[in-house]
Amino acid sequence: MRVHAVRTLFVPAQRFADLCPGWLAALVRKKCWCIPPQANAAFVHNMEDVLAVYRRPPDDRCPVVCVDETSKQLVSDMRVPQPSAPGQPVRYDYEYRRQGVCNLFMITTPQQGWRTVQVTARRTKRDFAAVLRDVVDVHFPQADKVVLVCDNLNTHHPSVLYEAFPPAEARRIATRLEWHYTPKHGSWLNIAEIEFAALAVQCLDRRIASEARLRAEIEAWVHARELAVHDRGRLHQTPASVPYI
Repeated sequence: MRVHAVRTLFVPAQRFADLCPGWLAALVRKKCWCIPPQANAAFVHNMEDVLAVYRRPPDDRCPVVCVDETSKQLVSDMRVPQPSAPGQPVRYDYEYRRQGVCNLFMITTPQQGWRTVQVTARRTKRDFAAVLRDVVDVHFPQADKVVLVCDNLNTHHPSVLYEAFPPAEARRIATRLEWHYTPKHGSWLNIAEIEFAALAVQCLDRRIASEARLRAEIEAWVHARELAVHDRGRLHQTPASVPYI
């Protein structure tokens, strides 16, 4: 029996691109994107409505508040990570243990650059109703009307207030809210979703094992982001308006 030796040929990426014209360019041009529906009147209406809300002048009596929610999988290490060393990053074992899931509610005011995140164990209608009550009673008690921007999730509806509270209390909260919905397949128009993108990259892109640790990490992120917004505001002030420190 004759045995043939097989030699593997490695071709550099640039050389492969030269041998296959258009292959690399076609690969680079492909991106995952949110493509809006074609000729959709409802999409245009909701889009223009939300954009008009964002163009309103800041008003403490009628603040624009964006609300969104997401989940975070809690995981812990099964082996102790190896610390970093010169020329070597921290090393984590690929195995991990699931520790449950937490729900995150983002509440933010794009005009004032303020945000807060509430961590809950579940994502139900009652949880969202509790967030709405906190919006009008805790975060903006002096507002005559809170201009609320949210997406079309099935729990995002005034009716959840009547499922969670007595009718009089539900009506009281409902009259303090002015609802505006992002288009279906257009939730990226919600500034709270943009805040979640920053949170995911700057804080949640690691293993977090417990709800207590998650709360602490998010609180630190919110504080750091508030300081960053404050510093950017000072940079846009005129020299005469910047107080001497």
